[in-house]
Amino acid sequence: MKKSFVYFMANKNNTVIYIGVTSNLIKRVYQHKTGAHKGFTYKYNCDKLVYFEEFATIEDAIAREKQLKSGNRKRKEELISKVNPNWEDISEGWVFDIT
Repeated sequence: MKKSFVYFMANKNNTVIYIGVTSNLIKRVYQHKTGAHKGFTYKYNCDKLVYFEEFATIEDAIAREKQLKSGNRKRKEELISKVNPNWEDISEGWVFDIT
């Protein structure tokens, strides 16, 4: 069974937070970092992975994504800061082999 993820991308100054869902976190982060899609994260320069959660099914990940998106910014910041207090790019050093 394929794992799925909910993830948060932020811009350099942590003023913008994007929440997404994917079944291939490494590939999706790579796409955000390279601007492969000219959407929200490209427009607002959200290229820093600051948080993610892993799920057994895509349905569970989508349900969590909806829950997180309905929350306010303060709750999102607290969630990030709990596991990543300095809001560092946790994908730093990942090898992006997306083949």
